[in-house]
Amino acid sequence: MKQTKEREPVDWLQYEREAAQEGFCVVCGVDEAGRGPLAGPVFAAAVVLHQGQIIEGANDSKKLSEKKREALFDVIVSEAADYCIASVDEKTIDEINILQATYLAMTRAVEGLKNPPSLCLIDGNRTPPQIEIPCRAIVKGDANSMSIACASILAKVSRDRFMLELDKDYPQYGFSKHKGYGTALHIEMLRQYGASPVHRRSFLKKIEGIPEYHGLV
Repeated sequence: MKQTKEREPVDWLQYEREAAQEGFCVVCGVDEAGRGPLAGPVFAAAVVLHQGQIIEGANDSKKLSEKKREALFDVIVSEAADYCIASVDEKTIDEINILQATYLAMTRAVEGLKNPPSLCLIDGNRTPPQIEIPCRAIVKGDANSMSIACASILAKVSRDRFMLELDKDYPQYGFSKHKGYGTALHIEMLRQYGASPVHRRSFLKKIEGIPEYHGLV
């Protein structure tokens, strides 16, 4: 019988510990949520944890249930040393493109911290050039760094909550179900009702059959 190798447990504080050993005394994790959806803002969060702090159950937000993310959101907000959540709206996304909008949201989150960190751990393979504080890109950081995982949860929950509010204004699109992502239901509703004011026009160019917005709510 073929044996499967067990995955080594994640050392959630490896990157934070290495940074501290290099002399970076205040380390923040940064992540985004909402790069791919057809509607709504992109969100980002920056989180600074106390030295050696573990938020039990925190992980890449995509690996957690909605109920678990909501519970962890309250824990992180209550127990983190510092945090900030920021967003960039769909109109700006259309103007400067989603990559630059994501960078802007991350920059706003870092700049919104009460005290400037000495190092930012950024989820992904690139860092926002606008952040003047030293940054370090970590691929799959939300599944390997505690501070990035916590930032992932804050960004995701904040965006989901925002999309639930948009659902009240534009109930015909089903934002409460898909949070703006390009599901079959969402595209069907777009073809029926047209694009709303909160849709990203630049994301709809390759989708056929979307009329002008009818103003139906």
